[in-house]
Amino acid sequence: MELLEGVVRPYAWGSRTAIASLQCRPTPSAHPEAELWFGAHPAAPAQCVRDTAVEQNSSDSNLLSVIREDPAHELGAAVLGRFGERLPFLLKILAAEEPLSLQAHPTLAQADEGFARENALGLALDAPERNYRDPWHKPELVVAVTQFDALAGFRPPTRTVELFRELQVPALDPYLGLLAGQADRDGLRALFTTWLTLPDKAITTLVTAVLEGAVAVLESGADTFTDELRTLLELGEMYPGDPGVLASLLLNRVRLNPGESLYLPAGSLHAYLHGTAVEIMANSDNVLRGGLTPKHIDVPELLRVLDFTPTSDDELLPTVRTLGAERIYLTPAAEFRLSRIELDGTGLLLSQSISFDMPGPQMLAVLGGTIEVRAATGDTVSVAAGSALWLADGDPDVVVRASSSRATFVRVLVPVSQVAAPGQVPAVPGSAGAGPDAPE
Repeated sequence: MELLEGVVRPYAWGSRTAIASLQCRPTPSAHPEAELWFGAHPAAPAQCVRDTAVEQNSSDSNLLSVIREDPAHELGAAVLGRFGERLPFLLKILAAEEPLSLQAHPTLAQADEGFARENALGLALDAPERNYRDPWHKPELVVAVTQFDALAGFRPPTRTVELFRELQVPALDPYLGLLAGQADRDGLRALFTTWLTLPDKAITTLVTAVLEGAVAVLESGADTFTDELRTLLELGEMYPGDPGVLASLLLNRVRLNPGESLYLPAGSLHAYLHGTAVEIMANSDNVLRGGLTPKHIDVPELLRVLDFTPTSDDELLPTVRTLGAERIYLTPAAEFRLSRIELDGTGLLLSQSISFDMPGPQMLAVLGGTIEVRAATGDTVSVAAGSALWLADGDPDVVVRASSSRATFVRVLVPVSQVAAPGQVPAVPGSAGAGPDAPE
C-alpha cells in the first residue's frame, strides 16, 4: 500500500476554492487549481507519502517510479499482458470555474494510426500542431461531486430545429433548412462542417445575431431551452467570434447532481462547463479540439474523429449497479472501472466497513471524511479527504472502515476479468462486500 499525494494542475479555468477546500487548505488559493491528479502519468505522477524525509525525497517516491521498479507486483499479469508496464488509467478531481474547450478523443485505431503518421512527419511530441501524443484512446467518465454542467454529444436534430425556431434569427434560416431537410447524422455533419469553415467575418456576424436572439428569448420569459441559451451567452461573452459558440447549439446541455455520472466514448464532442467532479480516463493525452480555445484546431482531423450520431442526454449516462455500500458505474472501457462508496463511522445509517478482494491494481481517493484501510497482514493506513491510497496487485486483501462519522471515497480498478474483451461492459462479481462489522 502507498499513501498518495495528488499533483495540482493550475490551469486558468480552474477554481480557487474547490480543491483547496477538499484538502482543508486556506481559500482562495493563490492561483486557479483545475485538476488534482492521482496516477502514474509521466507529466505529473502522484507522490508517495513515506515515513521519513529520506524516503519522501528519494527518486522512487512517486507512483510512476514504484510501478517501473516492480511492474509485475504492482500491476499483475493480466494488466501487464494487456497494457504493458503502464498504469492504464488516470484519476483526477476536476474543478471547473470556467468552461473547458470543445473537444473529442479518437478511437484506439485512430490514435494508433495518427500517432504513427505524425511520427513519420517528424513532428515533435510537444509541437503545438500535434494531435496525437501517444497511441492510446481516451474514453472518460465523470461523476459529479457538486452540481456539474457540461455539453456532450449531438442532440437529436429535431430538438435542435425547435431551438433554432425559438431563436427567430433570420441569419439562422439557411442552417435551419439544412438541418430540417436532413435531420440525421449527415445533416449534423454538414452543418457543423459549414460553421467550422466559415470565414471569420461571417462567423462573427452570425454569432452576434444569434446572441442577440438568445437575449430576446430570455427577456421574453420563455421557459424552453433556458439553460442552453444561458450557456450560449456565457460562451459568446468569453469567446466572441468562435465557431464553438455556434456548435454549442447542437449539443446536449447536461446537468449532473452529486453522484450522477456521464460517460464519453471516442468521438463524442463535449465541453465541461462548471462544477467539481471525479474524472477517470484512459491514460492518454490525445485531444482533438473544436473551439472555445486559442489552441490548435485541426478541422479535417476533428471531422475524421467525430461521431455525429444523434444522442439524447439519457443515452450518455452509464449503467449504475449497487453492491452493498458500493455504487458502481459500468462502462465499456477496459482501462478502468470506478465506484463511489459511502461509509458511516457510527454504523447507524450506512455500512461501517467494506472489504475488497478483486485482483489487479486499485486506487482509493477520499472525497470527504477519513478512511482507515487495514490489510490482512495487520498494516493500517489512514487516508484523509484530498488524498488517495494505491493498492498493488500483489498487496493483500483489505478492509476499509470509516474513521469519521461519514466518509465518501471512490475506488478505481482495472477490470481484469474483461481485459481480454475490449468493448464489453465489465462484469461486477467479486468487486466488494460488506465488512464483517458492518450493520445488517
